[in-house]
Amino acid sequence: MQVRIDDNSGYCFGVEFAIKMAEDEMENGDRLYCLGDIVHNAMEVKRLAEKGLIIIDREELGELKDCKVLIRAHGEPPETYKMAIENNIELIDASCPVVLKLQHRVKSAFDKMERENGQIVIYGKKGHAEVIGLTGQTLEKAIVVMEDEDLDKIDYSRPVTLFSQTTKSTKGFYAISQKIEDRIKAEKGELTQLDFNSNDSICRQVSNREPQLFKFSQENDVILFVSGKKSSNGKALYQVCLSQNPRSYFIENEDEIRPEWLQSEDKVGICGATSTPRWLMDQVKEKVESLAEDLLPA
Repeated sequence: MQVRIDDNSGYCFGVEFAIKMAEDEMENGDRLYCLGDIVHNAMEVKRLAEKGLIIIDREELGELKDCKVLIRAHGEPPETYKMAIENNIELIDASCPVVLKLQHRVKSAFDKMERENGQIVIYGKKGHAEVIGLTGQTLEKAIVVMEDEDLDKIDYSRPVTLFSQTTKSTKGFYAISQKIEDRIKAEKGELTQLDFNSNDSICRQVSNREPQLFKFSQENDVILFVSGKKSSNGKALYQVCLSQNPRSYFIENEDEIRPEWLQSEDKVGICGATSTPRWLMDQVKEKVESLAEDLLPA
């Protein structure tokens, strides 16, 4: 049995940066809170909690004063920064630069749409941390869409500016964009640049993983996709693997591997989401290699 880890899988820059900032702060011995799970991976959250990172929600944030709070890579809405000033909270801002740039773009587009009686539409998961930060730039007026039924929320007689959550599927974004365009044409009979402005704001470090995983999934007999169950990016990338290899399995850790998935002659590929730590994929590899020994003939 051959077992290898996909070199393109694992943390994106933003997640890696946030975790490094958290670990550096905790090395100084200061109590550090984090607003929400630092990464959508339960194993990594547990590891950092054992080092002292305290996860809080928004309600708990409002009760804190005179402390340090980490803002994770997903970014935060303006209200969080305002609350921090009021409560003398020092923010350790690990917002991903790609997300921050998108927040500025959404804010600028929102100001323009307000003048033109237009609408900001965000392709993303409602309630996702990044989406909360983006809608916060629009005074919560942005329309969040992901499924076809969400498109009914849009007024197609008014201008529309579309953005995407940075970790969404490129294919999904362009499909939604086309459907909005078609509905505007149906409403107005024609389409001008003033009617619809579609912005592909998906992170290229994320979107480039799709074609890489296409190839990786085809090169191996079995795919073990390692990801936290909360990860939107993980769910999307797993589907890429499954589309190319029916023997693809979504696991959160090595304990979920089932021996009947494997055969002694298999080439096994291990890959993961942008929120999957390398150490976790290494543990999966070790488990597969130990199972491989049991599959060898006596």
